[in-house]
Amino acid sequence: MVLMKLSALTLTFHYFSCGDAFSYGSRRQNLGSTTHLRSSSSTISDDIVRSVTNIPSTSAPLSRNTFAGQVEQALMNRFKPSKIERVITSWRLAELGYEHREFVGDQQVPPTTDAATSRCYQHAPSFVPGLKASAWWDNAENELAWAKSLSKSFQSIRDEFTSVMSAPEKLSEGNNVWAGALSTDAESYGEGWKTLVLLNRGQWDENNAKLFPATSRAIHQSGAPVAEAFFASMKPQTSIKPHSDFTNFVLTSHLPLVIPENGNNKCRLSVGDETREWLEGKVILFDTSIYHDAINDSEEMRYILMLRVWHPDLTNDEMEALQFIYDCLEIPELLSDDPGTVFMAEQRAKMVKEFPLIGSQASEGFGSAKGGKKTKGKAKRKKGRK
Repeated sequence: MVLMKLSALTLTFHYFSCGDAFSYGSRRQNLGSTTHLRSSSSTISDDIVRSVTNIPSTSAPLSRNTFAGQVEQALMNRFKPSKIERVITSWRLAELGYEHREFVGDQQVPPTTDAATSRCYQHAPSFVPGLKASAWWDNAENELAWAKSLSKSFQSIRDEFTSVMSAPEKLSEGNNVWAGALSTDAESYGEGWKTLVLLNRGQWDENNAKLFPATSRAIHQSGAPVAEAFFASMKPQTSIKPHSDFTNFVLTSHLPLVIPENGNNKCRLSVGDETREWLEGKVILFDTSIYHDAINDSEEMRYILMLRVWHPDLTNDEMEALQFIYDCLEIPELLSDDPGTVFMAEQRAKMVKEFPLIGSQASEGFGSAKGGKKTKGKAKRKKGRK
């Protein structure tokens, strides 16, 4: 009976990913009390909501009669509470309906101080406290081992992508090929932005992985702490409005594959106050909880490989706890009182995250070859770095 109630409650959660937002509580019905926070805010004509919120108290445990409370208790049982304190706080904030808004210009290098005109505002309904909010994580492909590995695989990934794209009969074998945004919350992406998913919330799409084996293996073998991976297309003469992806505990990485008029500044991405152009083969890493937008000002389609990776400031325990939350949303039987049911649910959760391609070693975590663990190439902040 409890499990039936939990299964029904999961229907009230709207967690978005692969084209919308990787968020476990950004636009869901509240299961408990909601704290409505006052914020000082103003909006100017650039579509940026300039507001600041105050984080409410999260000292009270969640009720075990709610789905959120059951998840919290399961987290406490599976992990040492002191090691996942920030995740517990994050989950409680989501239950309160809290949406974090903050001016993060002072965290940029060099810092931005004009909050009245700056675009460096973070909007994160799914929010883990204490994570750095840097719009651009420069030198990713030099300082992160997984990014360097992915960059070296650029030519094989691009060759495979263009080969499949030129064969409609092959492309038709894929699953949800070039799907649009999945929710009204992603309307800012516009009709010109489509995705082809390889990995979603740590779960590989077997059909699409087999359709793009070289790409899937490159991601898998890079050791990236990846939660999502997909190709993204953008039609010519289209733009994406300023928006947030609602979540601060994942960063977004792009490997540009096909950039029209490459190097001529026709395809651009803005994060916070800085605009940069996509350059073929150059891995970039940025924070999409900060307002960002994009434009394809060319006459041809733009294609990228996009990853969402766990924030480098998270510990391994925190990454695993966050993944467990997503597993519970997908497989609520993990919260059952029956040990047999839990065992079967755990086996299912493990199975759907295994790497599907024959001849590759299976993975147990986050879709990566190393189970989402950090590599020695963790990003380090350098003086003068943005």
